[in-house]
Amino acid sequence: MTRSLPPPSPLASHWDHEHDVVYLNHGSFGSCPRAVLEEQTQQRAQMERELVRHYVTRHEGLMDHARHALARFVRCDQGGLALLPNASIAVATVLSNVRLEPGDEILMNAQEYPACQNSVRRAAARAGASVTYADVPFPIRDSAQVVSAYEAKVTPRTRLALVSHVTSPTGLVLPVERVVASLQARGVDVLVDGAHAPGMIPTLDLGALRPAYYTANCHKWVCSPKGSAFLYVRDDRREAFRPLVLSNNAEKPKPGRSQFLTEFDYVGTQDYTALYSIPKAIEVMADLGGGWPAVMTHNHDLCVRARGMLCESLGVEAPAPESMIGSIATIVLPPHDEARRVRLAARPTAYHDALQDALLANWGIQVPVWGLAGKPERFVRISTQVYNSRAQYEYLAKALRTELDAEARL
Repeated sequence: MTRSLPPPSPLASHWDHEHDVVYLNHGSFGSCPRAVLEEQTQQRAQMERELVRHYVTRHEGLMDHARHALARFVRCDQGGLALLPNASIAVATVLSNVRLEPGDEILMNAQEYPACQNSVRRAAARAGASVTYADVPFPIRDSAQVVSAYEAKVTPRTRLALVSHVTSPTGLVLPVERVVASLQARGVDVLVDGAHAPGMIPTLDLGALRPAYYTANCHKWVCSPKGSAFLYVRDDRREAFRPLVLSNNAEKPKPGRSQFLTEFDYVGTQDYTALYSIPKAIEVMADLGGGWPAVMTHNHDLCVRARGMLCESLGVEAPAPESMIGSIATIVLPPHDEARRVRLAARPTAYHDALQDALLANWGIQVPVWGLAGKPERFVRISTQVYNSRAQYEYLAKALRTELDAEARL
């Protein structure tokens, strides 16, 4: 099928996206510029030339180089940065290190990433602990509602709170500075899931934030290869903190090197080249966008404009204030009557909702359509990266109006 698709940004030439897809879903898996993939390929080739020498003499230095660049980027001491494949593994790692007793509580909200919720529930069940939920609304009026929602559910048994810096399903930038300060003042350790924050949130400063734990992916908004993330552990929580897997390095302390880094930097034979490539991604994205502040400002401004245009086109209200938007925005779609909603939900789909299938099949648009568990509303979530253009979101608005009109006839 031949389509006339809107052009992306001129910077899209640095990515290898399919030309017949309007890619508006950077938030799900990120997307890596060609120059960064070439760096990873070179690192992998170097590794394969002499594997023993690589793992014995090169690997540690490459991990330190990546950690140094990343520590400067997120503003923290590099001694607390463990490099990991993704934030979900980091959350599971924290949970394996937190001592829970029967009757203890872990606090989170229903807009957390589903994989992280699964890990929390499993950890609580194993320990005889329970999970409590802060009632963070969506749509939301202001960020103060987030702080009060968490404070309302803290009890003397709350041992850990999980809070997203940017929520995955709803794209809200939560006031983690206030949540962390409030909860940790009450003796509750906070694990911040910042999966989307590096490369999106200009104010990210882990040294100032000082949560007990902070994890984030680099393969999303930093645009490093898939399988590159980090876990920051505050200095007073590092001594007994250990990875999920203990390699033979756990038995071989290295003089002058912390056991924390020794254990986390090597957890067995695997391809670490995505992690080695983090510094290149930081450099390439800065060069493409005129510096990181310019990249983040551009993406935020495009997101706000695109959200406003989509809301106007669909006749819906913006579900959150602009101050809670980064480079992702979720829009509540106009509702159908209950009987039609049930019929539409029963349609087969390869994605979360058959509307997403229709947007891809009929319009060539890749954008997520989903909802929150137990809620009748449907959402469309847009992401904005430097390779996107305003014309692509105008095209999305036209496609959504057409497909929603078609649904109203089913």
